[in-house]
Amino acid sequence: MLSMLRVGVIGIGKLGSVHLRIYKELKGIGEIYLVDTNPQVLSNHKNCHHLTDYRELKGKVDLVSIATPTFSHYEIAKFFLKNKIPVLVEKPLTQNLKEAKKLIAISKENKTLLFVGHVERYNNAYLAIKKIIKNPLFIECHRLNPYPNRSLDISVVLDLMIHDLDIILYLLKDNIKKIDAKGVRILSPTEDIANARITFQHGCVANITSSRISQKRERKIRIFMPQSYISLDYAQQTVEIYKKMKTKIIKKVVPINREEPLKKEIVDFINLVSKNISNTGYAEAAKDALELACKIEKIIKK
Repeated sequence: MLSMLRVGVIGIGKLGSVHLRIYKELKGIGEIYLVDTNPQVLSNHKNCHHLTDYRELKGKVDLVSIATPTFSHYEIAKFFLKNKIPVLVEKPLTQNLKEAKKLIAISKENKTLLFVGHVERYNNAYLAIKKIIKNPLFIECHRLNPYPNRSLDISVVLDLMIHDLDIILYLLKDNIKKIDAKGVRILSPTEDIANARITFQHGCVANITSSRISQKRERKIRIFMPQSYISLDYAQQTVEIYKKMKTKIIKKVVPINREEPLKKEIVDFINLVSKNISNTGYAEAAKDALELACKIEKIIKK
């Protein structure tokens, strides 16, 4: 690993503050620069350099985390990629597909890593089962949140559902045949609750519900296969496998070593930077999830 990496964290809201805490916990991290347009927010964090303009980070950092509102992702990430500074940008990659494709092209042109924060990929419960999924017939997802008072510049499809879309696309690796979707605006100018039913070419159907006006927090996926199904709780990091044995259903609880997914994600990002890897596969997968999310949004708006 490179000695004492210099880090920039841009956007010190709820998620940016978690990025900051994790960088402080990791070995090999040196100077940390915080960027936010609100000086009062910056003053809450000691032992870090404070800036209000992300462009001032040029020449000062070896990598950056971008945790700003989605509409700003493209311009900020473009600046660092063009200056050959590796970028971890929180999901969704950008606010639309056109911007995502442009960022990937800039990443390739400058041979600089563009890494996207789809944190469920690093959830140990998901990692424990992703290789045993065979021929799924039906997938059901519920991702529910109390009203967040954040990320309201995007719909619940881009804010929450995109996590499940990313996982489903990885698990199935199949073409989409049909999409049905419905969304409702309750408290914000964009959809607060949405449901999508996606039929894939080889017959699997995924039914996905996301809400940010729920009284409870829930992150679950159920995957139904011939003779068995898997129930996974992302929040609790638990997995239960139900199998048909003659005329009975047998439950097996899979032991999971619980770890913080975001910390694992940031460590992976740092390792790629340290090895000078600029693979765009991470960004391409995030672009695919964004493309599907945008299609769902378009159907809802119709």
